[in-house]
Amino acid sequence: MATDHAAKLDNVSAEDLLRADMYDFLSAFLARPPSGILLTQSAKLEGDDSEIGRGIAALARLADAVDPRDAHSEFNALFIGLGRGELLPHGSYYLTGFLNEKPLARLRADMARLGIEREENVYEPEDNIASVCEMMSGLIRGRFGAPATISEQKEFFEAHLAPWVELFFKDLESAETSVLYAPIGTIGRAFTSIEENGFRMEG
Repeated sequence: MATDHAAKLDNVSAEDLLRADMYDFLSAFLARPPSGILLTQSAKLEGDDSEIGRGIAALARLADAVDPRDAHSEFNALFIGLGRGELLPHGSYYLTGFLNEKPLARLRADMARLGIEREENVYEPEDNIASVCEMMSGLIRGRFGAPATISEQKEFFEAHLAPWVELFFKDLESAETSVLYAPIGTIGRAFTSIEENGFRMEG
């Protein structure tokens, strides 16, 4: 299996692996409260003068200073709360105002077609932003079979992220309880905007 995986990665460009890394990075912060290891790794990141780079630099400063318990509390306030968090990070909610609606059914149909299986220990609906980012990374890397072509990636992105992802990340940037997560919103918004523009150029 390791050899098969290495062979798949040989067919993926370095640029596409960096894209997959960014999707995985966003998913790691959005799936669960950040671990001490993730915060330590994030504190070592260096940004540049791009919008993503400035977001990364801000995240590094915050990750270096934050108490992991405060990061855990912030995640809970944003996404869990008492009954619900400040944000509901699901495609169905952003597109219809309700959970478990047609956007989720369409995603599940595409997951079945692409051979993407829901993990047994995950109880959130599959259209959670963390899960969809993880799926995008998996398509790029070839976790569900052969690495997806750019056309296949574009089709999935435009169906399941483009209609709502910019608004979600803007909400995360400006959420009342966002501190550590505000630059995650900036990074996610800027990155997915680049993705959308890149796919548009593919025709």
